[in-house]
Amino acid sequence: MAAKRGPGERILELCKTYSIDRSTLAERSGLDPDLIRRIEEGYIPDLAPLLKISRALGVRLGTLLDDHEQLGPVITRKGDVTAAARFVTGLPDRGLSGGEGGAAGSKAAAATGKAASDHKGLHFNALAADKGGRHMEPFIVDIEADAEQGKSSHEGEEFIHVLAGTLALEYGAESHTLNEGDSVYYDSIVPHRVLADGGKPAQILAVIYTPV
Repeated sequence: MAAKRGPGERILELCKTYSIDRSTLAERSGLDPDLIRRIEEGYIPDLAPLLKISRALGVRLGTLLDDHEQLGPVITRKGDVTAAARFVTGLPDRGLSGGEGGAAGSKAAAATGKAASDHKGLHFNALAADKGGRHMEPFIVDIEADAEQGKSSHEGEEFIHVLAGTLALEYGAESHTLNEGDSVYYDSIVPHRVLADGGKPAQILAVIYTPV
């Protein structure tokens, strides 16, 4: 079986194909060049930086997350959530705030040398990562009770269904509480974040749609 390729390897391959150097990619995506270097070397940030890189390269997010592509239906059995595109978002330091939460957390990790697994936050487990040509990104997300993360903003739309626990959603200037069985659909260009509420962990099904 061929070795799995991470997002960093795919970014390097695409940059080579399109003759785009790191400084140009940083300028187009609005990301720190050092963060891009870390991603190319194997560091996995949260979705916001990956989305910005995919847009800067003119590809869909799935192109950076795919291991191999299947054209037919992709079935993920219970208890068999793929770890092919797993990452953790959140702020490793409670003092960090403001700006793009995911990017801030990623830059903090780059600055301190902390791996994504050191973050206290949201654990993303990809569903249907092998589906070729997809425009939606479905995840099962486990949210730690003491998760900390700033707000994020990116192109596209998101749908969230609460599988367990209670969710606190901050969307722009609004705040909402969602209980088990509740769902929400919103435009992700508006700054937003989700956290566990009530001092207990939560689990959600999150589907992210990004335009071509």
